[in-house]
Amino acid sequence: MLDVNDLRKGDAIVIDGETYLVLDASFHRAQQRKANVRTKLKNMKKGNVIEKSFSSTESVHEADISYKKAKYSYHDGDNYIFMIVDNYEQVSIDENLLGNDKFYILDNCDVDLQYINDEISAVRFPIHIVLEVTYTEPGFKGDTSGNPLKAADMETGLKVDVPLFINIGDKIKVDTRDNSYVERASK
Repeated sequence: MLDVNDLRKGDAIVIDGETYLVLDASFHRAQQRKANVRTKLKNMKKGNVIEKSFSSTESVHEADISYKKAKYSYHDGDNYIFMIVDNYEQVSIDENLLGNDKFYILDNCDVDLQYINDEISAVRFPIHIVLEVTYTEPGFKGDTSGNPLKAADMETGLKVDVPLFINIGDKIKVDTRDNSYVERASK
């Protein structure tokens, strides 16, 4: 059993005998009411998406999940090809399954392929990845009131808000959970 407060994107749960992938889970507490967890769930067999709220005291059954370590190999049309590290098997993953996570893919990057009932349901990237800034406006000296940020384009096409001192060619650490700047990476 899994406490609904611990649900996060990519988890798989069983409701009424059906396996659902958690697309989004957020904690809400209205004034003078019980807290609840609002979720957006995708049915793994039918493909439909539903929204469901749980009381924060509820628990759900976790689905049978397994993970395999893989490395990114190459891009082929709408598919991304990964090689499973254990047996060198190549697996094709549709761009739709990756969604915006495709912006974290670098040559030979390591990922965890998540399997639910022997089907790939998600690609899990490390929490932090290092990307190079390919374009950003120059920061101006003296523009330091508060914590100012500017937009930056990464080598993979990802857009991240970065501090003013970041320049083109700098490598930064990005949090894959929310696309946020973490720190400048050592060169």
